[in-house]
Amino acid sequence: MSGKKTLVLGASTNPERYSFKAINRLVQHKHPVVAVGLREGNVAGVEIEKPQTIHNDIDTISLYVGPAHQPVYFDYILQTKPKRVIFNPGTENIELQQMLTQNGIQFEEACTLVLLSIGDF
Repeated sequence: MSGKKTLVLGASTNPERYSFKAINRLVQHKHPVVAVGLREGNVAGVEIEKPQTIHNDIDTISLYVGPAHQPVYFDYILQTKPKRVIFNPGTENIELQQMLTQNGIQFEEACTLVLLSIGDF
């Protein structure tokens, strides 16, 4: 597989959720995907895992966890050391963005689905 290895944080097996749609679209666009969520399951052939394993080869974390629930993931995100974090609509968090900046991790407030659809992912 080519493409940017992407960790979807807040993965869900619910087809109504944007994280579910993002995993499917990332797989269609040939990006390797790691799905991390609270409940086990499978989306587009990708097993959802708990936030325990630190993956050291992640290009992008696509965030689908609201700001109120993000603090428990701060260390996990920073230890993963992605090249960038995408704050999807509704996940924007200045505290986390400051931590990313301090750790040399780029971020953008964008929508993964839109970036993929316009070829700008």
